[in-house]
Amino acid sequence: MRIYLDNCCFNRPFDDQSKIRVRLETEAKIRIQEELLHAKFELVWSYILEAENRANPFEERKREISAWKRQALVKIEENPEILAKAKQFIRVGLREKDALHISCAIAAACKYFLTTDDKILNKSRMIEEIAVIDPLEFIKEVYP
Repeated sequence: MRIYLDNCCFNRPFDDQSKIRVRLETEAKIRIQEELLHAKFELVWSYILEAENRANPFEERKREISAWKRQALVKIEENPEILAKAKQFIRVGLREKDALHISCAIAAACKYFLTTDDKILNKSRMIEEIAVIDPLEFIKEVYP
């Protein structure tokens, strides 16, 4: 099963862990990472994920997230179809980078797009081509 983790999801372990939601999503994300290392899921990486991570001002975070690129079985580059799909998502209220991430995941035939971004999660009902879900919900769905 192919999955796409956005930049918010990759950064979750670096967030303030004093909030229970953040801690639970972090634990779920770490479990997902373990499963990726054991080839239970196929990780997709994209040019927009690369660009966002390069802009990360924290070197340790940037380095740790970048290491996941080597685990990705599929790497998506920008193309006209991705840009066209992203424009559709922008029209329904997604931010440009978020729309590009989701478009890349769809182009890679991912079953799930994982994020911890509430703005994306709140718009998820408008996205029919892929399941948009947070890491904790993903764990609940995949491991019932």
